Order: sequence, then C-alpha cells, then structure tokens
Amino acid sequence: MTELRFYHLTRKTLEQVLPDLLEKSLGRGWRVVVKTGSEDRAEVLAQHLWTWKPDGFLPHGTAKDGHGEHQPIWITPGDDRPNGAVVLFLTDGAESAALGDYTL
Repeated sequence: MTELRFYHLTRKTLEQVLPDLLEKSLGRGWRVVVKTGSEDRAEVLAQHLWTWKPDGFLPHGTAKDGHGEHQPIWITPGDDRPNGAVVLFLTDGAESAALGDYTL
C-alpha cells in the first residue's frame, strides 16, 4: 500500500527543503522521482541540486541527461519512472496517475 505524506511549505522554500528530504531518502537506500510542473522547472531543480551544499552531492538526472535507469534521483514533469523509484515527491502542484507504483 502506498504511504502518503504531506509537507506544507510556509517557512522555507522547496529549494531549501527538498535536498534534505532527498538526502534522507538516499540514505535509506530509496530511489526517488521528483515530479515537477514543467520541463523548465525540472532543469532548475536539477541545477540547484548541483550547488545546494558545497560539501555534498546528490546524484540525479533529467531526460536531458539521459540514463534514467542509473539515476538514484530522477527529476521529471512526467510520470516516467526509469530508475524504479519507490518514493515520489510531487512539487509545483503536480499530480500523478501513478501513485500506486510507489511503495513509500
């Protein structure tokens, strides 16, 4: 059964909160999909993850990067899940018809 959790961002931005959540997910061995509202937003978040922390690294990719099956974090405006992710983060008001494909 899929587990749903909600984060209502009132004091911090998505860019401030998402990297920590992704880091925790990877630390648990989970692969993740981050669904965005658009392709442009996916690229903005991907660029942010390269620079969010000077001494940290979050391995991720988008359709522009390719090799989705090798990306622990996949950022996309679609319902694609090439990395076999078990966790889905919906951002920017995005919705997904594939919630049942995720177990966490």
